[in-house]
Amino acid sequence: MPFTLANVTVEFFPTLTFPPPMAQSHTRIFLVRHGATVLTDEDRFAGETNVQLSDVGRQQASRLSARLAGEKISAVYASNMDRTMETARILAEPHKLEVQPRPGFREISHGHWEQMTRKEVETKYPQEAAEWDKDPYTFAPAGGESGLAVTARALPTLIELVRTHAGENVMVISHKATIRLLLSTLLGFDPRRYRDNLDQSPAALNIIDFKDCTRARLTLFNDTSHYTEAGLAIPAAPTPRLSKWWNDSVPHQAI
Repeated sequence: MPFTLANVTVEFFPTLTFPPPMAQSHTRIFLVRHGATVLTDEDRFAGETNVQLSDVGRQQASRLSARLAGEKISAVYASNMDRTMETARILAEPHKLEVQPRPGFREISHGHWEQMTRKEVETKYPQEAAEWDKDPYTFAPAGGESGLAVTARALPTLIELVRTHAGENVMVISHKATIRLLLSTLLGFDPRRYRDNLDQSPAALNIIDFKDCTRARLTLFNDTSHYTEAGLAIPAAPTPRLSKWWNDSVPHQAI
Protein backbone atom coordinates (compact mmCIF):
# COMPACT_ATOMS: atom_id res chain seq x y z
CA MET A 1 0.00 0.00 0.00
CA PRO A 2 1.89 3.18 -1.18
CA PHE A 3 1.75 6.68 0.31
CA THR A 4 3.53 9.98 -0.54
CA LEU A 5 5.81 11.84 1.84
CA ALA A 6 7.72 14.93 0.68
CA ASN A 7 7.20 13.90 -2.91
CA VAL A 8 8.69 10.49 -2.23
CA THR A 9 6.52 7.48 -2.78
CA VAL A 10 6.98 4.72 -0.23
CA GLU A 11 5.38 1.32 -0.71
CA PHE A 12 4.87 -1.08 2.18
CA PHE A 13 5.06 -4.83 1.59
CA PRO A 14 6.57 -4.74 -1.88
CA THR A 15 6.44 -7.94 -3.91
CA LEU A 16 9.54 -9.94 -3.12
CA THR A 17 11.04 -12.58 -5.36
CA PHE A 18 12.90 -15.35 -3.55
CA PRO A 19 15.33 -17.67 -5.27
CA PRO A 20 14.29 -21.31 -5.40
CA PRO A 21 15.49 -23.39 -2.42
CA MET A 22 18.97 -24.77 -2.88
CA ALA A 23 19.48 -28.49 -3.06
CA GLN A 24 20.83 -30.06 0.11
CA SER A 25 24.60 -29.91 -0.09
CA HIS A 26 25.25 -32.99 2.02
CA THR A 27 23.98 -36.52 2.48
CA ARG A 28 22.43 -37.24 5.87
CA ILE A 29 22.37 -40.77 7.26
CA PHE A 30 19.97 -41.48 10.13
CA LEU A 31 21.83 -44.47 11.58
CA VAL A 32 19.65 -46.38 14.05
CA ARG A 33 20.20 -49.39 16.24
CA HIS A 34 17.28 -51.83 16.35
CA GLY A 35 14.95 -51.80 19.37
CA ALA A 36 15.35 -53.98 22.46
CA THR A 37 14.99 -57.72 21.92
CA VAL A 38 13.82 -60.62 24.04
CA LEU A 39 17.48 -61.27 24.94
CA THR A 40 18.55 -57.69 25.68
CA ASP A 41 18.15 -57.93 29.45
CA GLU A 42 20.02 -61.24 29.55
CA ASP A 43 23.17 -59.60 28.11
CA ARG A 44 24.06 -62.56 25.91
CA PHE A 45 26.20 -62.71 22.79
CA ALA A 46 23.54 -62.79 20.08
CA GLY A 47 25.10 -61.29 16.97
CA GLU A 48 24.03 -63.77 14.33
CA THR A 49 21.18 -65.22 16.39
CA ASN A 50 17.96 -64.14 14.69
CA VAL A 51 16.26 -62.93 17.87
CA GLN A 52 12.97 -60.99 17.77
CA LEU A 53 12.08 -57.54 19.07
CA SER A 54 10.42 -57.41 22.48
CA ASP A 55 7.31 -55.33 23.16
CA VAL A 56 9.59 -52.73 24.73
CA GLY A 57 11.67 -52.67 21.54
CA ARG A 58 8.59 -52.11 19.42
CA GLN A 59 7.54 -49.23 21.65
CA GLN A 60 11.00 -47.68 21.39
CA ALA A 61 10.88 -47.95 17.60
CA SER A 62 7.37 -46.47 17.49
CA ARG A 63 8.44 -43.43 19.49
CA LEU A 64 11.45 -42.90 17.26
CA SER A 65 9.20 -43.29 14.21
CA ALA A 66 6.94 -40.51 15.50
CA ARG A 67 9.99 -38.34 16.17
CA LEU A 68 11.26 -38.74 12.59
CA ALA A 69 7.88 -38.68 10.84
CA GLY A 70 8.35 -35.08 9.67
CA GLU A 71 11.77 -35.65 8.11
CA LYS A 72 12.10 -35.96 4.34
CA ILE A 73 13.45 -39.47 3.89
CA SER A 74 14.38 -40.85 0.47
CA ALA A 75 14.99 -44.49 1.37
CA VAL A 76 15.16 -46.92 4.28
CA TYR A 77 17.77 -49.70 4.46
CA ALA A 78 18.33 -52.36 7.11
CA SER A 79 20.32 -55.40 8.03
CA ASN A 80 18.34 -58.41 6.85
CA MET A 81 17.85 -59.81 10.36
CA ASP A 82 14.36 -59.92 11.89
CA ARG A 83 15.02 -57.39 14.67
CA THR A 84 16.39 -54.77 12.28
CA MET A 85 13.80 -55.37 9.56
CA GLU A 86 10.92 -54.99 12.03
CA THR A 87 12.44 -51.82 13.49
CA ALA A 88 12.92 -50.48 9.97
CA ARG A 89 9.34 -51.18 8.94
CA ILE A 90 8.07 -49.24 11.95
CA LEU A 91 10.34 -46.30 11.05
CA ALA A 92 9.46 -46.44 7.33
CA GLU A 93 5.67 -46.53 7.77
CA PRO A 94 5.07 -42.74 8.09
CA HIS A 95 7.12 -42.21 4.91
CA LYS A 96 5.33 -44.94 2.92
CA LEU A 97 8.66 -46.48 1.96
CA GLU A 98 9.63 -50.12 1.48
CA VAL A 99 12.53 -51.36 3.59
CA GLN A 100 15.47 -52.48 1.46
CA PRO A 101 17.57 -55.22 3.12
CA ARG A 102 21.36 -54.96 3.07
CA PRO A 103 23.22 -57.98 4.56
CA GLY A 104 26.37 -55.85 4.86
CA PHE A 105 24.79 -54.15 7.89
CA ARG A 106 24.31 -57.44 9.81
CA GLU A 107 25.62 -57.76 13.35
CA ILE A 108 29.00 -59.27 14.15
CA SER A 109 28.98 -63.05 14.48
CA HIS A 110 30.32 -64.41 17.76
CA GLY A 111 30.76 -67.94 16.44
CA HIS A 112 30.56 -70.59 19.12
CA TRP A 113 29.95 -67.91 21.77
CA GLU A 114 26.47 -67.20 20.40
CA GLN A 115 23.72 -67.08 23.06
CA MET A 116 26.25 -67.45 25.91
CA THR A 117 26.72 -64.92 28.70
CA ARG A 118 30.05 -63.24 29.29
CA LYS A 119 30.63 -65.38 32.40
CA GLU A 120 29.89 -68.56 30.49
CA VAL A 121 32.37 -67.60 27.77
CA GLU A 122 35.10 -66.80 30.28
CA THR A 123 34.56 -70.15 32.00
CA LYS A 124 34.42 -72.30 28.86
CA TYR A 125 36.83 -70.38 26.58
CA PRO A 126 39.17 -68.40 28.89
CA GLN A 127 41.99 -68.02 26.35
CA GLU A 128 39.66 -66.72 23.64
CA ALA A 129 37.99 -64.33 26.08
CA ALA A 130 41.37 -62.92 27.08
CA GLU A 131 42.43 -62.43 23.47
CA TRP A 132 39.12 -60.75 22.62
CA ASP A 133 39.48 -58.38 25.58
CA LYS A 134 42.89 -57.30 24.31
CA ASP A 135 41.88 -56.73 20.70
CA PRO A 136 38.28 -57.30 19.58
CA TYR A 137 39.07 -55.65 16.25
CA THR A 138 41.40 -58.30 14.81
CA PHE A 139 40.55 -61.30 17.01
CA ALA A 140 37.50 -63.48 16.43
CA PRO A 141 36.23 -66.48 18.42
CA ALA A 142 36.11 -69.77 16.55
CA GLY A 143 33.49 -69.59 13.82
CA GLY A 144 32.92 -65.88 14.37
CA GLU A 145 33.98 -62.54 12.89
CA SER A 146 36.52 -59.96 13.89
CA GLY A 147 35.63 -56.28 14.03
CA LEU A 148 37.83 -55.83 10.97
CA ALA A 149 35.76 -58.35 9.00
CA VAL A 150 32.54 -56.53 9.93
CA THR A 151 34.02 -53.18 8.89
CA ALA A 152 35.13 -54.68 5.57
CA ARG A 153 31.53 -55.51 4.64
CA ALA A 154 29.59 -52.71 6.40
CA LEU A 155 31.64 -49.67 5.37
CA PRO A 156 31.48 -50.26 1.58
CA THR A 157 27.73 -50.86 1.93
CA LEU A 158 27.29 -47.50 3.69
CA ILE A 159 29.51 -45.58 1.26
CA GLU A 160 27.57 -46.98 -1.68
CA LEU A 161 24.37 -45.55 -0.19
CA VAL A 162 26.06 -42.16 0.21
CA ARG A 163 26.95 -42.27 -3.49
CA THR A 164 23.50 -43.44 -4.57
CA HIS A 165 21.63 -40.89 -2.45
CA ALA A 166 23.90 -37.86 -2.76
CA GLY A 167 22.20 -34.82 -1.25
CA GLU A 168 19.37 -36.85 0.31
CA ASN A 169 18.31 -38.15 3.73
CA VAL A 170 18.47 -41.90 4.26
CA MET A 171 17.67 -44.22 7.18
CA VAL A 172 19.92 -47.18 7.98
CA ILE A 173 18.95 -49.62 10.71
CA SER A 174 21.76 -51.81 11.98
CA HIS A 175 23.26 -53.28 15.16
CA LYS A 176 25.28 -52.26 18.19
CA ALA A 177 28.74 -53.54 17.23
CA THR A 178 28.33 -52.76 13.53
CA ILE A 179 27.34 -49.15 14.22
CA ARG A 180 30.22 -48.61 16.64
CA LEU A 181 32.69 -50.07 14.16
CA LEU A 182 31.38 -47.82 11.38
CA LEU A 183 31.64 -44.73 13.57
CA SER A 184 35.14 -45.63 14.75
CA THR A 185 36.33 -45.93 11.17
CA LEU A 186 34.56 -42.84 9.81
CA LEU A 187 35.75 -40.60 12.65
CA GLY A 188 39.28 -41.96 12.92
CA PHE A 189 39.00 -43.55 16.39
CA ASP A 190 41.17 -46.50 17.34
CA PRO A 191 38.83 -49.34 16.28
CA ARG A 192 40.41 -51.69 18.85
CA ARG A 193 38.58 -49.66 21.49
CA TYR A 194 35.17 -49.54 19.82
CA ARG A 195 33.59 -51.61 22.59
CA ASP A 196 35.18 -49.66 25.43
CA ASN A 197 34.62 -46.10 24.24
CA LEU A 198 31.35 -46.12 22.30
CA ASP A 199 27.90 -47.24 23.40
CA GLN A 200 24.63 -47.82 21.55
CA SER A 201 21.32 -48.12 23.35
CA PRO A 202 18.39 -49.97 21.78
CA ALA A 203 16.63 -47.80 19.16
CA ALA A 204 19.31 -45.12 19.59
CA LEU A 205 19.52 -42.45 16.90
CA ASN A 206 22.81 -41.35 15.34
CA ILE A 207 23.09 -38.78 12.56
CA ILE A 208 26.08 -38.70 10.21
CA ASP A 209 26.40 -35.93 7.63
CA PHE A 210 28.56 -36.69 4.59
CA LYS A 211 29.99 -33.85 2.55
CA ASP A 212 31.18 -36.51 0.15
CA CYS A 213 32.13 -40.17 0.33
CA THR A 214 35.34 -39.49 2.25
CA ARG A 215 34.32 -36.70 4.63
CA ALA A 216 31.81 -37.37 7.39
CA ARG A 217 30.73 -35.53 10.53
CA LEU A 218 28.93 -37.08 13.50
CA THR A 219 26.07 -34.69 14.26
CA LEU A 220 24.16 -36.77 16.81
CA PHE A 221 25.24 -39.83 18.80
CA ASN A 222 23.36 -42.50 20.76
CA ASP A 223 20.35 -40.26 21.30
CA THR A 224 17.36 -41.77 23.12
CA SER A 225 15.30 -38.67 23.92
CA HIS A 226 12.32 -40.33 22.21
CA TYR A 227 12.18 -42.86 25.07
CA THR A 228 9.86 -40.44 26.88
CA GLU A 229 6.88 -38.62 25.44
CA ALA A 230 8.37 -35.32 26.58
CA GLY A 231 11.53 -36.06 24.59
CA LEU A 232 13.78 -35.27 27.53
CA ALA A 233 15.21 -38.68 28.38
CA ILE A 234 18.67 -38.61 29.94
CA PRO A 235 20.57 -41.86 29.31
CA ALA A 236 21.44 -43.89 32.38
CA ALA A 237 25.09 -44.52 33.19
CA PRO A 238 26.42 -47.38 31.05
CA THR A 239 25.88 -50.89 32.35
CA PRO A 240 28.51 -53.59 31.74
CA ARG A 241 26.87 -54.70 28.44
CA LEU A 242 29.58 -57.30 27.83
CA SER A 243 32.40 -54.81 28.51
CA LYS A 244 34.24 -56.27 31.45
CA TRP A 245 36.34 -53.23 32.35
CA TRP A 246 33.31 -51.00 32.98
CA ASN A 247 32.09 -53.38 35.67
CA ASP A 248 35.34 -53.26 37.61
CA SER A 249 34.30 -53.29 41.27
CA VAL A 250 37.62 -51.91 42.49
CA PRO A 251 37.48 -48.08 42.60
CA HIS A 252 40.24 -46.33 40.68
CA GLN A 253 42.66 -44.37 42.80
CA ALA A 254 42.41 -40.62 42.34
CA ILE A 255 45.43 -39.05 40.69
